[in-house]
Amino acid sequence: MAQKLVGQRVKRVEDPRLITGTSHYVDDIHLPGMLYAAFLRSPYAHARIKSIKADLALQHPGVVAVITGKETKDKCGTVPCAAAVPDLKRPTHYCLALDRAYFVGHPVAIVIANDRYTARDAVDLIDVDFEPLPAASDPEAALKSGAPLAHPEFRTNLAFKTEGADISEIFKKADKIVKQKLLNQRLVPCAMEPRGVIAHWLPGEQQLTLWSSTQIPHLMRTQVALMLGFPENRLRVITPEVGGGFGSKLNVYAEESLLGYVSMKLKKPVKWIETRRENFTGTIHGRGQVAEIEMAVKNDGTILGMKYHIVSDLGAYHQLLTPAMPILTGLVLTGSYKIPSVSLSVSGVFTNRMSTDAYRGAGRPEATYMIERMMDRIAQELKLDPVEVRKKNFPKPEEFPFATPMGVVYDSGNYTLALDKCLELIGYQKFRQEQAEARKQGRHIGIGLSCYVEICALGPSPAMPAGGWESATVRLEPTGKVTILTGASPHGQGQETSFAQIAADELGVKLEDIIVVHGDTSIVQYGIGTFGSRATAVGGTAVYEAINKLKAKGKKIAAHNLGVEENAVEWDGSGFAAKGQGKRLSIGEIALAAHLAKMLPQDMEPGLSATHFYEPKNFTFPFGAHAVTVDVDIETGAFKILRYVAVDDCGKVINPMMVDGQVHGGIAQGLGQALYEEAVYDENGQLLTGEFMDYALPRTTHMPWIECDRTETPTPVNPLGVKGVGEAGTIGSTPVFVNAVVDALAPFGIKHIDMPLKPEKIWRAIQAAKRA
Repeated sequence: MAQKLVGQRVKRVEDPRLITGTSHYVDDIHLPGMLYAAFLRSPYAHARIKSIKADLALQHPGVVAVITGKETKDKCGTVPCAAAVPDLKRPTHYCLALDRAYFVGHPVAIVIANDRYTARDAVDLIDVDFEPLPAASDPEAALKSGAPLAHPEFRTNLAFKTEGADISEIFKKADKIVKQKLLNQRLVPCAMEPRGVIAHWLPGEQQLTLWSSTQIPHLMRTQVALMLGFPENRLRVITPEVGGGFGSKLNVYAEESLLGYVSMKLKKPVKWIETRRENFTGTIHGRGQVAEIEMAVKNDGTILGMKYHIVSDLGAYHQLLTPAMPILTGLVLTGSYKIPSVSLSVSGVFTNRMSTDAYRGAGRPEATYMIERMMDRIAQELKLDPVEVRKKNFPKPEEFPFATPMGVVYDSGNYTLALDKCLELIGYQKFRQEQAEARKQGRHIGIGLSCYVEICALGPSPAMPAGGWESATVRLEPTGKVTILTGASPHGQGQETSFAQIAADELGVKLEDIIVVHGDTSIVQYGIGTFGSRATAVGGTAVYEAINKLKAKGKKIAAHNLGVEENAVEWDGSGFAAKGQGKRLSIGEIALAAHLAKMLPQDMEPGLSATHFYEPKNFTFPFGAHAVTVDVDIETGAFKILRYVAVDDCGKVINPMMVDGQVHGGIAQGLGQALYEEAVYDENGQLLTGEFMDYALPRTTHMPWIECDRTETPTPVNPLGVKGVGEAGTIGSTPVFVNAVVDALAPFGIKHIDMPLKPEKIWRAIQAAKRA
């Protein structure tokens, strides 16, 4: 029997076309007669639009059309928001601004021309009379009386508010109350490939095709059809290669609807490719939360309760899931710990900034950063070892499934095992000894820990805004080749390989005989998409269950052709054999028989394919422990990363190499937030970090060598035991750097430094501590 592929380090089958440049992204697609679009966007965070004069632009050679919001208001609909939050204020956000622009980058007009350069030049010829208005830029300031209003019709910047429970009696039992204000700064997702859309209207067929760099092709088709008032079954969405999404493409933007309208209006294909500055100002941002935390603790480190208030910067309007981000934070607020009482209150705030929405981790990095910083703060205040505080509050493995006060049930876990493995790899006790010696020599080295749990495999449909199931069709061709159609939409996660590994093991076929098709709504059955570390845990399970259905039919065909009863045949790894008779049919022979249809059981349909829509009964909850050691130069505030260890548990591992790759990428983005990245707006709502000249991303030279290991605790939620790993690195990594730097600076009495950990900020904290 061939070696099983699940659990093996199989090279990704999609990589050769990606690394040789022979794959196709949206901008690689060229159609005859194609026109090009460029947008005029508001340079003001808040302004009244008094008039728009496009005469000069229309006279410019090569310009085909100039379209404004007056024309598209009733033609292109409004940008959808699927998040359901009680008493949520929903601004009506048209695809082009009407009488008011309310963030820098707000689309005001669209120019269509014969080439993209002409279109861009013509944008500068449009004369817009803007009357600047006061802007609400800072979310905390926006809540104050008299603050400028992002949407005056609401008479407040408070989009929604949830109130926490009264747990004051619990706090009276505490030996100590530990308080801290924590910032999760705004981030720009910075996918390597910015967004792009092509729309192509075929008037004869009455069919509209959109090519879009999206994570959710089927959901986009539904939403764009609704925006345009167009029959969904005549709209086709194709997602070619996607050069990074990270949640920023888990959205339906104005541009998709606008280009569909323009193509139908002009009866020609139209392309728009986002510039990098547009990407910074007009694609969603991540994070943007300010938190006030209080922890009630006993002197031995036992946590009794937590009060947590979030001020969440929603931005100027709601994208698809904008208001849900702080709600996701709340679901895993207790992290890896037994915290019996929690009071969570959330203030969602409108500002004249670009909307926030899902960015790798989507609410969970914020929760993990908070709880892991607080575990170290508790250890500081009680003069305990941070390891001891964590272990004291872990639930034990036998307590799973573990219900939290946040209303979720953790599926499985052994948090102590993962932490112990991490401590052993980093050499925790030895480092503490070295640290004591180093401090005597005037060196300041520190160690940071993070124990995280995340909510993944999103998720059961009742808990999701647009369905939480996933679909798969598995088809055996007459020649025995296998085609998998998945409703997930991989864009770097590697499901073309991992799904093929599952199918190869279950059907006993070669990996190279399997193809995975995705991202075309006219070929693939309806699916939900790829986000929230769900593609393998939910989509892969759909593949597995479809294969089981297919094998069940194959067993009937084999029994009929072998001339035995169905219960007299058994699966032997690559076909069905008659027990004790030496007769068998391979899966390829069964596929051929199914298509020839000459020897099928009575009333059986020809062909050999199966479709399954898998609905999970719960989320999954991956977990892990990360550790980093640093050396801080107190004269400059700069620090060097000495070692980074990551021990992750994502349940059953399909492909260890791909798991390591996902962890590496996640850590790079977590490190980016902790050390470098920050979307900075000034008091007028101007984005000061609007391109890579001003927005610092980590480079390869900034990355430490990452020592990866894992524990494996399968989930009972799905038959594969898979939990998900796409966001683990980001969630686990962010707090370790802050914890490590603060640990290194413990002799100065420094208790906290906000991200990003810029050398100047660290240096100033040291100087302030010295003066104090």
